[in-house]
Order: sequence, then structure tokens, then C-alpha cells
Amino acid sequence: MRERVLWQLLRETAARATEILSLDIEDLDLSLRRARVVSKGGAIEYVHWGTATARLLPRLLQGRTAGPVFLSDRRVPTSGPRAPAAADICPTTGRGRLSYPRAEYLFKQASWAHDPHGQGWTLHQLRHSTLTDLAAAGRTAPELQAKSRHAHLSSLGRYVRLGEATSARITAEHDPHARRRPR
Repeated sequence: MRERVLWQLLRETAARATEILSLDIEDLDLSLRRARVVSKGGAIEYVHWGTATARLLPRLLQGRTAGPVFLSDRRVPTSGPRAPAAADICPTTGRGRLSYPRAEYLFKQASWAHDPHGQGWTLHQLRHSTLTDLAAAGRTAPELQAKSRHAHLSSLGRYVRLGEATSARITAEHDPHARRRPR
């Protein structure tokens, strides 16, 4: 369940994996389908998710009201050099926050059979695929910027390369001298 919610949330928000993995339950606004994240550069911003995540999140949280959203499989030591910060421990279960390396490993294991290179995909590639799919669906660069929260439009160039077919369609749609199409 944890991985399913994480991957769906990453897919629907197009957020950076570090932002989502650092979410605490207190950051979630389930009724508005959004979460408050600390973005790259330290700004507080919101990410928004869709129906699939909205249905899965309450099942993942199962009555927990505080602590990290995504938890590791095991309880963590409470003292010593390997003890995490108190904010990274769930007060209900005693389990620690899921780390980026572990989440990345789990995603690679789940996706290796679908990867043409047989290595599995990274969490960052999941963000890329979301933005690429949105661009292919006709979203504009400013819309992609709003969704992904990239600081500069120039950062979105890799997603909006839609190819010759898109160029031909745009030209045909905006050709002022084209004959009227039959109704």
C-alpha cells in the first residue's frame, strides 16, 4: 500500500520525490487534495493530487494524525548514532520516515521488468514521465511550470519537444488561408 500511494502521489503531483517523502500528516489537506511542501530553495508551496491518491491516502494513514506520511518497514532506534530526528519518527508506530534511497530501490525493483534497459526507473524519471505525458496531452509550457513548480520556463524544454506531428497540426489549425473544413 505504501509504495502504491507514494508512486500515485508522485505521478499525480509531478513533485520532487524528496518533497513528497518529507511530508508529514500535518502537511496534508485531504479535503482540498493538496499538501504543503518545502520546495527547492526553501519556499512553501502546494502540490495537488487527483482522485486515485485521494482514495488511497486515508487507507495508508489508517487513523494516524501526526508524523511522517511514508514510514519505513521497521521501528527505528530511539537513541544512539543511528537514531533519526524525533520529527522523523511516527509517534503512533515508532517507525521512521521512509528514506529516498529505500524508496528509489523499491521503485527500481518494481519497474525493472518494464524498463527497456532492464535496470528499473528512478523516482526522478517518474516526474519526467508525468510532465512528458502532460505536454503530449497538449498542456502549455506555463501550465507545466505551474504543475511542476520549475522556476524557469527554460527548464521545461525537455518535456515540450512534441515533434513533427505536433508542428504540422498547429500549422494546419492556425493557417488563415486554409479552406474551411466540411461540417
